[in-house]
Amino acid sequence: MINVALIGLGRIGLMHAKNISDNMHLNLFSIYETNKILLNKARKLFKCNISKNYLDLFLDPAIDVIFIASSTSTHIKYIDLGLKFKKTIFCEKPLDLNIKKIKKLFKKVNKRSKIQLGFNRRYDPGHYSLKKRLDSNKIGKLEKIIITSRDPSPPSIDYLKSSGGIFRDMMIHDFDLCRFYLKNDKIIQLNSQASAFKEFYKKINDYEIATVSMKSKNGVLCLINNSRHCSFGYDQRVELFGSKGMIISDNKYENNSKLFTSNNTSVKNNFMHFFIDRYNEAYKIQLDDLIKLHKKNSKPRSSFFDGYEALKLANAALSSLNKKRTIYL
Repeated sequence: MINVALIGLGRIGLMHAKNISDNMHLNLFSIYETNKILLNKARKLFKCNISKNYLDLFLDPAIDVIFIASSTSTHIKYIDLGLKFKKTIFCEKPLDLNIKKIKKLFKKVNKRSKIQLGFNRRYDPGHYSLKKRLDSNKIGKLEKIIITSRDPSPPSIDYLKSSGGIFRDMMIHDFDLCRFYLKNDKIIQLNSQASAFKEFYKKINDYEIATVSMKSKNGVLCLINNSRHCSFGYDQRVELFGSKGMIISDNKYENNSKLFTSNNTSVKNNFMHFFIDRYNEAYKIQLDDLIKLHKKNSKPRSSFFDGYEALKLANAALSSLNKKRTIYL
């Protein structure tokens, strides 16, 4: 059994705690959280140790994995400690909002370092099936990637204030997914557009809809559409267009039943309305990858380097928007 220490018990931390507890190969050994209300919730929900000092988690030889689900500003500190004490590390995205801090830490990462990044899109069965079909030449040479990612509703204003903005908080998933499909091809050109219709986005210098167009070294065009709101649910679609055909990973519905009546040809159910529901399978498969990383030091599907590269693209998108021009990478 692999002992896991979880840092951070917010919305996504609670989800991870449950998935870790349900996994037969993992043991939720300890939790560290500064919020007393959340800690009391943890005591009721999970039979594990409650740590009062995060350093205890790194010093305890019984703990194998440090699972970081805390606020973004703490990620680098905890990863650095994990490397120092030779722990297997899982860290939610993004690594940090400061690229210089990531570069500095990158110098400490080597082949023996066991770090997995929380880019859950790579683990979604639908999105991953596109990757397998692309690699097996089902659609020939890749020519275009189109990703649509729209949330049903925005997070809280407090969250938005510290999130880093739509490119680094939300679209960073899609930048990573583009890189995943491009494989060894690299983005060399990027242009972004964004708008804010509600006043509070303008006050915090953020946006509620954004579009980015990119071009790779091999000429592949990548288009990303994001929105912080979507009246009909969680809209998540990926399309890969190639010289021989096209493959699509479509939306998931609340259930797959269809209704046929004299008034309607086909009425489908609503889209999933929460990211944890939409990517439920992905989060569980992510843990299987973490187990392989810990036991065999096999390369995770999402690495520290992937986190670094995705943030570079997010920063380039923000730069393109501010400078009102195309950015060449």
